[in-house]
Amino acid sequence: MGKASRRKSQDKKAPKDPSTLPAPFTARPFEGLAGETEWVALREIVPAATARVRYSHGDASGEATIATVLPMAWPGLHREGGEVMVALQAGASGGDASRDLAEALLAVTAIPEGQPLATQPRTTAASPRLQDLLNADQPLEVELHDGFDFWVAGADLDAEGQASLERANEAAAPTHLLAAATSAYWCQIGDRTYVRWVLPHDEDKATDALARLHAADRSKLGDGRLLGAFRASGLLVPVWEIDPAIKPEELEEPMVATVAALDEAVASTTPLTPEERRARNGIVSRQVTLR
Repeated sequence: MGKASRRKSQDKKAPKDPSTLPAPFTARPFEGLAGETEWVALREIVPAATARVRYSHGDASGEATIATVLPMAWPGLHREGGEVMVALQAGASGGDASRDLAEALLAVTAIPEGQPLATQPRTTAASPRLQDLLNADQPLEVELHDGFDFWVAGADLDAEGQASLERANEAAAPTHLLAAATSAYWCQIGDRTYVRWVLPHDEDKATDALARLHAADRSKLGDGRLLGAFRASGLLVPVWEIDPAIKPEELEEPMVATVAALDEAVASTTPLTPEERRARNGIVSRQVTLR
């Protein structure tokens, strides 16, 4: 083999610098974090909420506020006074939302106070993930808000930012957390109301469980009917339509029964019956994937 051929062969075998490679796709970006379902809910279905987290990476450490949305759709904001804020719903630059958020968090800490992070930083295979910055056992304690006035707590917005706040408040769907289940949210969209529940189970097991309940006519939430389910950040989110006259607190007891029924169905190891397979096909055929 000639020198040129040997050099080409060696070049092919040489490991590539991860910082030159795109971030790999991750189907469940928040897996491994405490409260995975809450991370997914804040990213996909909750309009206005915040949560505080502690982070540490190299010389950077402290507390940050995770928000669903920030003014002007900014990925982050370093507020006057030092508060670091990062938006979960600001979009993505790669195939791993965890890397996107970690990069945004670190980028916000590096900009001056009072400045926004206007664009999402580029991520690569070398970028850290939230799992590298946060303690795996750190719970995500979510605070729901009626609107986005938390944007301006202790600060003022210019005319453009104030207009953005008003538009956001008008568009925010009323949302309530149901205490009977983790990450189950009642919401009102227009004149219709729904319950959307982020399930913690493997997607296939969750789909099988819903199919078992639907085939046995046990998939209702009280009198609310199961419309179907969508996939979000690698987890399944079933959706029930609820009578608008029913208040969120009236759903707690029916939700307890639904949680118990689903847990029982998830634990089942028997093969799906023909009726259950048909129910599963119906659920899958109506599924959509969010990011």
